[in-house]
Amino acid sequence: MNTKKLTRYIGIAMVLGVVVGYFCNKYAQNAQEAKEIASYFSLITDIFLRMIKMIIAPLVFATLVSGLASMSDASAVGRIGLRAMFWFIAASAISLLLGLALVNIFQPGAHLNLALPDAAATAGLKTGDFTLKAFIAHVFPKSIAEAMANNEILQILVFSLFFGAALSFIRGKGHNTIYNMIDELAKIMFRVTDYVMRFAPLGVFAAMAAAITTEGLGVLVSYGKLIGEFYLGLALLWAILFAVGYLFLGKSTFRLGGLIKEPTLLAFSTASSESAYPKTIEALERFGVSKRISGFVLPLGYSFNLDGSMMYQSFAVLFIAQAYNIDMSFSQQLTLLLVLMVTSKGMAGVARASLVVVAATLPMFHLPEAGLLLIMGIDQFFDMGRTATNVVGNSLATAVIAKMEGNEEDLAPKADIGQPLTDASQPSQTATRDA
Repeated sequence: MNTKKLTRYIGIAMVLGVVVGYFCNKYAQNAQEAKEIASYFSLITDIFLRMIKMIIAPLVFATLVSGLASMSDASAVGRIGLRAMFWFIAASAISLLLGLALVNIFQPGAHLNLALPDAAATAGLKTGDFTLKAFIAHVFPKSIAEAMANNEILQILVFSLFFGAALSFIRGKGHNTIYNMIDELAKIMFRVTDYVMRFAPLGVFAAMAAAITTEGLGVLVSYGKLIGEFYLGLALLWAILFAVGYLFLGKSTFRLGGLIKEPTLLAFSTASSESAYPKTIEALERFGVSKRISGFVLPLGYSFNLDGSMMYQSFAVLFIAQAYNIDMSFSQQLTLLLVLMVTSKGMAGVARASLVVVAATLPMFHLPEAGLLLIMGIDQFFDMGRTATNVVGNSLATAVIAKMEGNEEDLAPKADIGQPLTDASQPSQTATRDA
């Protein structure tokens, strides 16, 4: 489907979802009935997200292995990995610092003056396994079949590194059959992605309708200040990320921004990074990033470079402290930053990951875990913004690293936005053409 058309359809679907959700919430007899209505909308969203999950594992595996095997220089893998991790650490620090700065400036929880809850009260989130030791062990798959079945991107990445390195070695001996098969698999998965994405507007409509049906527009007014301050922070973070990107990419940064509109909008409306992954890969290839770069850096970024989520975590922890009139000193906030730098790296494979990270962090600073209940009800609206920011951050990181690799031809425009790629000019990307 034409990229511009799909973006327009997604935007229309979001508006219609808000309108339909408003009327469903308004005419529902009670909260229970509203939840019942929302469950039907959620069914549609769940089906769409299931289709996305269906293609993630083979898409990540095929693009990553094909990219690694095409690298003639084995040292390039380590070089790209180091550059990626340097960018991820720097971006994470900036995101956390910005979140801490804004919550100290705005003081969104300072006037709530809540009494400390019962020590036994919890948010009901499982945080026991959320440790650095558990995360390191979790990185390495027990079974590639299990990793693919559960869409564990980081585990798939680890296996793909070994598989891609081995494939590169035997390819150097003149054995190209497996490489050709995997390269063809990547093209097939891009075509399947195109088919699945045709259902994106329907999934977006249902997601927005379900959220508004349950919560109503009133939640946006009640928590308007908090939500507004958080989104202001995200806007500032976007500005910083694009400014840094401009230092490396120049005016091409604006073209990249145009290309990633669709995956960003998709991520925002569904609050799912997975839903945006296929279109992000496609947008980066249209920008001119070679698949060997995008296939490696982007999956890595999904585990280590979640800028929006990290800003949210520092924002949420201090908000809870302010709500209960618990003063955190500068040294405690600095410690908080360092703790989140480590604990957040394992959040990719955890449901409601950002909330889990926050819940796991609160006891370390003697903050009531029950305070998380203050924001859990509107977490959907925070999740939408932070997920979209994650997509933007990873897209910029991948493009910049491609530029740093020094392949100027990699960043030449492959096609205009929304225009099909021709088989003759781009044989490796035929699956991304408009139907």
